[in-house]
Amino acid sequence: MNIKSPLIEFSKILAGIYDNFEQSQQNPKEFARIKIYFRPLPWHIFDGPGFYSEQCYDYAPWDPYRQGIHRLSMDEDIFVMTNYGISNSKRLAGAGLNPSLINDIQKNKLQSRCGCSMHFKMKNTGHYIGMVEPGKSCLVPRNGMMTYLVSEVEVDQNTWISRDRGFDPETDKQIWGSEHGLLRFKRIESLSTFIQDNWNQDLI
Repeated sequence: MNIKSPLIEFSKILAGIYDNFEQSQQNPKEFARIKIYFRPLPWHIFDGPGFYSEQCYDYAPWDPYRQGIHRLSMDEDIFVMTNYGISNSKRLAGAGLNPSLINDIQKNKLQSRCGCSMHFKMKNTGHYIGMVEPGKSCLVPRNGMMTYLVSEVEVDQNTWISRDRGFDPETDKQIWGSEHGLLRFKRIESLSTFIQDNWNQDLI
């Protein structure tokens, strides 16, 4: 029995390029056109499954406004996406389009984002719901004050739906985030073929 098969199936769902073109066309005043890249990492980065992600405006693919490194694991029935910041992020900018830039990732320069792991659960086959780990401890500075992040993601083979918001730790009042609702993306390309064969190893 391959104990990692649920993780591999989840990884194949994540691996892709997503675009909210339809949403931005229907309501351009409220939604900019954005692309999300979730590109599988070489196995040696974590000695396990991982991803590089970028979010960028469609007109600026080499200037992403968000980048991340993610290590995947399982805790019983929860898929845990541990998030890392990148000290040499500018050198990786554009790796969503140009995967050769991923070779510049250096494990010793990754910065763990404590309290900011995403926890996903399978809603039904091929359909996953995720949110930032409990505890209000994923802190994000914004407009001169510290906020805690509430991040929600729903993903399946065809779509990515997400919303990020920041709240005041003292009052729980929303400080920043989408004022117009969820961002709705469609998968325009699968990157699951880049998941290496050894991702199927049983790791004890």
